[in-house]
Order: sequence, then C-alpha cells, then structure tokens
Amino acid sequence: MQLNRGRIWLGGLAGGVVWNVWSFIANQYVVTPARYAAAQNAGLFLKTPRYPYFVGQWVVLVFILAIAVSHLYAWSRAGLGPGPGTALKVGFLAGFFAGFPGNFAMATWFAGGRAMPFGWMVEMWFGAMFAALVAGWLYKD
Repeated sequence: MQLNRGRIWLGGLAGGVVWNVWSFIANQYVVTPARYAAAQNAGLFLKTPRYPYFVGQWVVLVFILAIAVSHLYAWSRAGLGPGPGTALKVGFLAGFFAGFPGNFAMATWFAGGRAMPFGWMVEMWFGAMFAALVAGWLYKD
C-alpha cells in the first residue's frame, strides 16, 4: 500500500497548529500563569529557562509530534480502517505515551502540587488526540 506523503505532512502541519493552540489554551487556563509564578517564587522552578528560546523550541517539538501522529494514523488505516475512530485510537495512545509517564513521575516527585503535572498531561494527551483527528480528516489515499 502506497501512503500519500503529501497528505501526511499536510495533516501533521495542520495538526501541529491545532495542538499548539491547544497547548496555549491548556497552559493559560488549566495550568495557568499564576501557578507558574507561584512555583517560581517558591523556588520550585527556575525564573529563566535553562534552554534559550524554549517557547519556540516547544512549538517546533509539538509540530514534530503532530507529524509523527499523522504518520501513525496513515499507517494504522490498513489495519483499523479510515475514520475518526482510528484517529482517536492513535491519538489516545500517542498522547498517553507523550503525556502520562513523565507527568506521573513529576506528580510523584515534584515538591509542588499535582495540578501542574496534571495540566501538562492533559495538554499532551488531548493535543495528540486533536492532532490525530485533524490528520485523519485531511488524509486521503
């Protein structure tokens, strides 16, 4: 079976836009800037990032993840069939892999509360599902 690489990339890029918008919403309204500031003032987070241009790097990373999710969706269509059900399954698994283990560890060992790791987990998990749905909607053989 030949995959439509152009549509995979289109779905990945469009999914990356949606995931980045979701990431912004999650960090503004679920995790919230007030929680970040409180964690910084309590000495739980650095006040300046260790890596320069973190926000730009994060945006690029999310696009890379969305393109990978788009590939996973295209590959899985042969076994699971096309459509939103397959996209949600792919997004659910990719989001779990991307968001759960690291944030579970963070919630276990972070000296602050569990709200921030929970918010980051939700950001990654739902973001992957949204990106997979967009990729699935745009993909055509």
